[in-house]
Amino acid sequence: MIRRYNRIAVLKGGWSPEREISLVSGAAAARALNEAGYDAFEIDVDRDLAARLADAKPEAVFNALHGQWGEDGCVQGLLEVMGVPYTHSGVLASSLAMDKQRAKAVFEDAKIPSPDGVIVSRAEAAGGAVMPAPYVIKPNAQGSSVGVFIIREGDNRPPAELTAKEWSLGEDVLVEKFIPGRELTVTVMGDRALCVTEITTSLAFYDYEAKYAAGGSRHVLPADLPAEITERCLDLALRAHQSLGCRGLSRADFRYDETAAGEKVYCLEVNTQPGLTPTSLSPEQAAHLGITFPELCAWIVEDASCQR
Repeated sequence: MIRRYNRIAVLKGGWSPEREISLVSGAAAARALNEAGYDAFEIDVDRDLAARLADAKPEAVFNALHGQWGEDGCVQGLLEVMGVPYTHSGVLASSLAMDKQRAKAVFEDAKIPSPDGVIVSRAEAAGGAVMPAPYVIKPNAQGSSVGVFIIREGDNRPPAELTAKEWSLGEDVLVEKFIPGRELTVTVMGDRALCVTEITTSLAFYDYEAKYAAGGSRHVLPADLPAEITERCLDLALRAHQSLGCRGLSRADFRYDETAAGEKVYCLEVNTQPGLTPTSLSPEQAAHLGITFPELCAWIVEDASCQR
């Protein structure tokens, strides 16, 4: 691999609900880049980011931010204005993927199945059943399963958290049909879908705690699936990445209902900046294919550019 960059600013932290996870991802990426021979340094992002980048003069930015402001096109737009090459997806793809309902519209046009859903206010979602149970309520523009609730048959009412004063996850929520079955995920690296992981958890569902707490989930890699389902997931992940216009690394999450008579695999969302924590799925899939974590981070940073 030809080296184009040396001095790399790793953006981490920020002020989204996923700040703590981003701090871990950023520190891990910086260590890996330094191990790979780069001059990488970390920036804990605040609203003075433009001034700090102007002072630091990096040759490229490794974006390890997660969630709002860092993964939704905002930081990407700033870096475009400053002319600093950056990793992962560009402004449009980042904003589309973060907005779950707009991403679903793109999936529909690309013939990628996703659960039926509707956008409502959180007050409406808290007021009673929006659709027949079981269904899922989730913020329309957050990641890491923050603020996600499953409403099951027999539940008296939606969670009280939806009307709490401290709710900070946006006024619009996506309500979508709950797909029973197995949780699957596929990482896309450039133009290549890597493999399929099945995620199991002893918790109620694969939520924020299951994603990031030690022992919160178990990863089965490669997933024990019929060959046609494996191929279906790999194909859908790559198509989702391409239909949104993603660049670099992304990860698509799926539900697989093996009891269904018709469509069995549904795409839930695409993560344009997958986690790089010790329990993260994308580095694990890369390692399964013989790509070390420093090699993965080097590939990501050498893919950096503007006008993505």
